[in-house]
Amino acid sequence: MPITRSAKKALRSSANKRIFNLRTKRNLSDTVKTVKKMVFDKKTAEAEKSLSGAYKAIDKAAKRGVIKKNTASRKKSRLTKLVNRNK
Repeated sequence: MPITRSAKKALRSSANKRIFNLRTKRNLSDTVKTVKKMVFDKKTAEAEKSLSGAYKAIDKAAKRGVIKKNTASRKKSRLTKLVNRNK
């Protein structure tokens, strides 16, 4: 447990950041999973529509620092390739 005042504040801040990061990461994985599920269920038109939502979630996670910029770029590229391959 933290002893100093600044350490206590850092602990509170860290707990809040953890909640935001988990929420962002969960949103990211959920949107990516829905796009992949649509592709594998042969619903390519719906997958293309939900691709922009996945892009938004990926970009937001990269902006907040939950994932790195190159990771975001790689995820977007692979998702797009997956959707385009199954047209």
